[in-house]
Amino acid sequence: MIKCILVDDERKALKMLQKKIKDLFPDFEIIGAYENPLEALEAVKQTPPDLLFLDIAMPNMSGFDFLSKIENPGFEIIFVTAYNQYAIEAIKHAAIGYIVKPIDKDELMQAVGKAKENIKLKVAYKNNRYLLDLLNNNSKTISIPTQNGFVFVQQDGIVRMEGTEGYTKIVCKDGKAFLSSYSLGKFLDILKNPKFFQAHRSHVINISYVTGFLNEGYLDMINGEKVPLSKIKRKDFFELMEKH
Repeated sequence: MIKCILVDDERKALKMLQKKIKDLFPDFEIIGAYENPLEALEAVKQTPPDLLFLDIAMPNMSGFDFLSKIENPGFEIIFVTAYNQYAIEAIKHAAIGYIVKPIDKDELMQAVGKAKENIKLKVAYKNNRYLLDLLNNNSKTISIPTQNGFVFVQQDGIVRMEGTEGYTKIVCKDGKAFLSSYSLGKFLDILKNPKFFQAHRSHVINISYVTGFLNEGYLDMINGEKVPLSKIKRKDFFELMEKH
């Protein structure tokens, strides 16, 4: 029997989720359903569930705030969200489940199936901590979706990124390069790292790996490549390099 707790400040949505879980998952025991996240927080601390269904957009305390207040979050989570894309990307990167309102039966079953697998693997604590690091911008690693799956890269190992036709080429210090379906703008949102500077509309560089500036308007990179620096970006670039 999998014990679960449901948290959603919307009564109608909470009741609907309860019904779907009871109808679809007879092996689940709902040990609590809460509209008030503070009450839910106390319940989770006192009796941690195996699986927590957690709304993200709640007043006074978001689902992420809720998670951050638990010292050892060792339970699986399925986020219930109509939230912004960055939040969803962070959840995906942390290999945590989510369903989008209004809740679709097939998506719910898929998310629950994945949660059951993770419960067996006992990976909840690691995934939850990684999610919090991503949201707090503390993670030093990013996952890059490629044609063959995901590649995990240290931020400090990225020399430059180049956007082209909706794709992004990531060039690393070790000489490896990856092509991702994520746009350059999406990577900037994920990184939120002051070392990465948009030197040109289609180019982002790691200022740690700039070795020089050429009068022709190009930056010399540590790997021998040259990246264009647009005229409107030059003042900001030199100010940033002075601080760095």
